[in-house]
Amino acid sequence: MQTTTKGRILICALLAVFLWGCSSGPKPTQTPQKTVLEQPAPQSTPPQTTQPQENRAAEAKTIIPPEEKKAVEEETALQQKAANLEKDEPSALLEEALMVYQEAKLAWERGDMNAALKALDDAYKIILKVDLPADSPLLQEKNDLRLLIAQRILEINASGRNPIKGNGKSIPLVENEFVRREIELFKGSERKTFEAAYQRAGLYKDWIQEELRKAGLPEELCWLPVIESWYQARALSRARAMGMWQFMRSTGYRYGLTQDRFVDERMDPYKATQAAIKYLDELHSFFGDWTTALAAYNCGEMRVQNVINTQKVNYLDNFWDLFRRLPYETARFVPRFIGTVLIIKNPEKYGFTLPTPYPPLKFETITINHPTKLATLSVALGLESSELSYLNPELRQDSTPDHEYSLRVPVGYGEKTLQIISSLPKFVPAEPSVHVVRAGETLSQIAAKYRTSVQAIVKLNGIKNPYLIRIGQRLRIPGRG
Repeated sequence: MQTTTKGRILICALLAVFLWGCSSGPKPTQTPQKTVLEQPAPQSTPPQTTQPQENRAAEAKTIIPPEEKKAVEEETALQQKAANLEKDEPSALLEEALMVYQEAKLAWERGDMNAALKALDDAYKIILKVDLPADSPLLQEKNDLRLLIAQRILEINASGRNPIKGNGKSIPLVENEFVRREIELFKGSERKTFEAAYQRAGLYKDWIQEELRKAGLPEELCWLPVIESWYQARALSRARAMGMWQFMRSTGYRYGLTQDRFVDERMDPYKATQAAIKYLDELHSFFGDWTTALAAYNCGEMRVQNVINTQKVNYLDNFWDLFRRLPYETARFVPRFIGTVLIIKNPEKYGFTLPTPYPPLKFETITINHPTKLATLSVALGLESSELSYLNPELRQDSTPDHEYSLRVPVGYGEKTLQIISSLPKFVPAEPSVHVVRAGETLSQIAAKYRTSVQAIVKLNGIKNPYLIRIGQRLRIPGRG
């Protein structure tokens, strides 16, 4: 019995030892956990600190609002544009004008005609800011872009016009109260001027009529220069229109008339006539009515088109429907032209005895490439000093240009001119300097400083009011001589 009890006690003791050993078994696994916790911090920080920061930075780049991102990009573009302007202003301006032109093209393709025309207008204003010397390699690029913009304007206008019901190729000579009022002025205070213009017309009229016939236009249009310029080749209007056909500077460029420091072909009766025929033909195609086309010739097709667009109907029976809504001078322009044609067709009816027209000009044309004063050439040829100027009114400085040029000389003087032209002294016009207006300065003070005249500065800079100049304004000053 005792033996059995002792045996049981021994078994229980062994079992307790076994159970204690099992319960203490997991303790060795605590040692690696303790060593991990005691590892130096730098070994554990890289995966826990730097990587999350980089991820957050990358994430921050992608959550910028689109509007803010666009504003930043525009700001950067403006800064780049400013830097370009400082570095190379003419080139940068031409590039900017081309970009605006491309915006206009996109607007037109979207069907937004108003936005396209506004962009083209802005592009043209930028081009006018580009001031280049005559020998600049950018000059051709500037002229090409100018013509491209002008052609696009015509194309857009033609695509969206509401044409007036046309009268074919004839000009309706309506004798109403407005026409009779202009005829009375021609008979009264303007009689001498009118008759002198009719007399001068003989110099060019026959040639102009022939060119009109070739183009399929009414021959009566040859009398348009009577009311435009009194048939004076060097006429200049208050609005800065120039020549016998009174082209504005931009319109002259548009139809290929060269304008540089030597030549202004707006004053060339023959080249300006060709340009005027193209313009009139386009205007007639645009409006379909000659009287309306003539009104547009005076004030611009956009002005007339805007008047048409404001009508309550989308068509016009004839010019007189919009007559009263046009600018005053334009409203008078068409009646004056009709009155002129009526008087010339039947002078006795209106109390006129018109003088005998001058005979057509006769001359020879030679090609030269030597800049010299016309006065010097006239002396060498034994001509009066005014003859060559009269035959070549487009020469701004009464000098042949420093590039190839077709010079008109009296009949029989062509060969002699070619023989002596290269031996004559070369003429080099003085380059104009630039003056920046300071506070308190007047044009008379500036003119005295540079030993020139107020009139010369006004003419060179196209200043409308000689008493109004602003601080910081850049004025070109004529060179001495």
